[in-house]
Amino acid sequence: MEQLSFFAVPSPCIGVCQSDSRGYCMGCHRSRDERFNWMTFSELQKQDVIRLCLQRKRRRQYAIHKAKQLELQTLQTAHTPQLDFETKITADNEEIDLSGFSVDE
Repeated sequence: MEQLSFFAVPSPCIGVCQSDSRGYCMGCHRSRDERFNWMTFSELQKQDVIRLCLQRKRRRQYAIHKAKQLELQTLQTAHTPQLDFETKITADNEEIDLSGFSVDE
């Protein structure tokens, strides 16, 4: 059942009208079809588009965050290799597995 809507759903456009490599607007995160057909959508369709835009925005922010985290980890490991706890190499170039290591007494 469709919920009653007392106010028109405003466009999510923020005036940054550039498309990314996947075709989504970098400002409002709408696809090309969603931008061009906004005026013909019903209120329910507009709400659905806004929900999708929020999901796309969160995914983009998460991807940016993960990329920065990876870059920072790479820089830290390159700068201080003794802090790389993922893999350890012995003098004989053999890898030591530290996955089962525990600090418990």
